[in-house]
Amino acid sequence: MFMLRKVPLELGEYYHVYNRGIERRTIYLSHLDHSRFMLLLYLCNTTENIQLNQILNRIKRNKEKDGNKIDQNDILELYNIPKKDELVSICSYCLMPNHFHIILKEIKEGGISSFMQKLLTSYSMYFNIKNTRSGSLFMKPFRSKHINDDNYFRYLLGYIHLNPVKLIDPKWRNDRLTDVNKIHDYLSNYKYSSLYEFSKNGNSRPESVIINKKSLPNYFKNDLEFNDFINYWLEYSRKYKKEAFFD
Repeated sequence: MFMLRKVPLELGEYYHVYNRGIERRTIYLSHLDHSRFMLLLYLCNTTENIQLNQILNRIKRNKEKDGNKIDQNDILELYNIPKKDELVSICSYCLMPNHFHIILKEIKEGGISSFMQKLLTSYSMYFNIKNTRSGSLFMKPFRSKHINDDNYFRYLLGYIHLNPVKLIDPKWRNDRLTDVNKIHDYLSNYKYSSLYEFSKNGNSRPESVIINKKSLPNYFKNDLEFNDFINYWLEYSRKYKKEAFFD
């Protein structure tokens, strides 16, 4: 069970929610693991109890009747499952090998706590069964920081979406970027964050339903303006060290 939070999260407010694997262990070992966590971001965001394993087992049985196996297209179809009464508004997210970042808005009393408990419990059970392990996967409880001003909110939008840069250029915040074009290409092809939803491709992938861009403050007139903002942070955010985050 995940520990309950002592500090209440306020209705209508935004929070930077983050957590990492216990003992800094890797929590996403494959594309399948990333895909599962992203699907859970969508399916756990409801007051309903959606039984994902039952759904997958039913699909598997039907596919096996025709001599087929579950493939990625079957998984992506699950983003069409209708939901009622969302617990939170998901504004943005990024998955890294041993941690994740999410910006959430509390839209229902206790929504963030309920959502995170469902998300982390569901993924931990999946990961432990898949890897024949037991025990905690994540640190307890999850971490959260109130986003209490516009400058900090903008900073987070840049920081979270630029996190993957350190996977190919670990010292980019301290040194000069060696190949800006390479990093731009890497970010535009990084599948495990919501940056894709702010690109020119917009809502062209099934995973786009995970986030609600309309719940964001009106900082940017369009996606092009958002991408200009990201490019600015790519060049200059390593000079802005307001807060320490997970590595």
